[in-house]
Amino acid sequence: MGDVVLELVGASKSFAGVPALRDVDLQVRAGEVHVLLGENGAGKSTLIKMIAGVHEPDSGRILVDGKEVRIPDTRSAESLGIATIHQELNLVPTLSVAENLTLGRTPRKHGLVDRAEMRRIAREAVARVGLDVDVDRPVGTLGIARQQLVEIAKALSQNARILILDEPTAALTRTETDVLFGIVRELREAGVAMVFISHHLDEIEEIGDRITVLRDGAYVDTVPGGTGEAELVRLMVGRDITDLYPRRASEAGETLLEVEHLSSAGLFDDITFSVRAGEVVGLAGLVGAGRTEVLRAIAGADRYDSGSVRVGGRGLRRHDVAAAVDAGVGLVPEDRKSSGLVLGASIVDNLGYATLRPTSRIGLEDRKGQRTRGTEVADALRLRRASMDQQVRGLSGGNQQKVVFGRWFMAKSRVLLLDEPTRGVDVGAKVEIYELINTITSNGGAVVLASSELPEVISMSDRVLVMARGRLTGELPAAEATQDAVMSLAVKEVESTRVR
Repeated sequence: MGDVVLELVGASKSFAGVPALRDVDLQVRAGEVHVLLGENGAGKSTLIKMIAGVHEPDSGRILVDGKEVRIPDTRSAESLGIATIHQELNLVPTLSVAENLTLGRTPRKHGLVDRAEMRRIAREAVARVGLDVDVDRPVGTLGIARQQLVEIAKALSQNARILILDEPTAALTRTETDVLFGIVRELREAGVAMVFISHHLDEIEEIGDRITVLRDGAYVDTVPGGTGEAELVRLMVGRDITDLYPRRASEAGETLLEVEHLSSAGLFDDITFSVRAGEVVGLAGLVGAGRTEVLRAIAGADRYDSGSVRVGGRGLRRHDVAAAVDAGVGLVPEDRKSSGLVLGASIVDNLGYATLRPTSRIGLEDRKGQRTRGTEVADALRLRRASMDQQVRGLSGGNQQKVVFGRWFMAKSRVLLLDEPTRGVDVGAKVEIYELINTITSNGGAVVLASSELPEVISMSDRVLVMARGRLTGELPAAEATQDAVMSLAVKEVESTRVR
């Protein structure tokens, strides 16, 4: 590691009188991957937004190369050689990959956009992150994982000296993560200073040189990269967590969810399985296997061509979200920002959308009851907020996910469909969500858990269904669901397999 290139001294920031960051110090050196670790709401996002020019500190100083600087906006940050990959994608869906990659620095020739040069820059950028994509394709037509790689390519193409990566692997497969880490190592060798945020402790051990831990907006400690997971968790949450996956099996009861021969052209085919009360059934598979599409079809969010869904023995009308909610089906979607939340609405409103109609009286909203129930759920989830009336857009990514999850917990859904429910959520909050899953199943509910994190889906499921190329390729009981066994089925040449 080289000299200190970025330093924060006594940085503090409040929003609406609520402290988000209090007197925090940070030093980042050239050729260093400096991990920023903490629970959701610990202040990590506020800190990096100061560096990126989104927020200015209320007090304290920022130094670059030992000189105090002011970073009032993102252009100022870019002029200092700072590039940021935010947790929430910052792309224009209707523009092409090439247009997004050169946005704000579009090449011109004779006063006109030089599209040939734009495409050349874009092809070099996407090749650097191992992404094989037509750069003329609208970025909104790409999946989340590939959009994330476009975002990374955009930041790297700016030749930054200081690179901030906020949950860059959240939507990536292990193969894509390996590509990214290869790039990070090359940048480290080239002397680039990096601030890296991740909730995956195994990633931190693999890539981090030093780790600064924040808790409740305050600095806790800076420790070397080899620090053990148990110590990192203790520093983060202020207590020991002995079991990261606290699944408590319940006795299986009646069949709550039955999916029969569900098919949707080009997405999934002949999906048949059932889930009983008290069960957590995992749904594993590689990106693109069809897990998300199956869950959305069951929940009524997307159409399907043939097959049937029954809840509690009663048929569920296809493509009817209201009917699914009334039947006790809840969906925590993969992309909370576009599919799970009304960002401009309050926490209490977002929590209450699923219970708005059944709790109304003579057509009027039960506002007092909704607030009481919503506050109870928010407290149970340890939701960090200024008030229940705070707009959801002002929450950290992990706290936004808690709101989506809390909506269905508040609605007492009998069948909960979870699609990457802990993506972007810290280890302490993950354990709390797992305990809520235990509560749901112990109360006689059923859970379908789709996750790209194999340890999560294996450890929290009573049995695991595996998908590949839109079909089920097998079922594994919990005792046999090793990572090797799951991956073997995930890459299997698909034959029609029905699982009950």
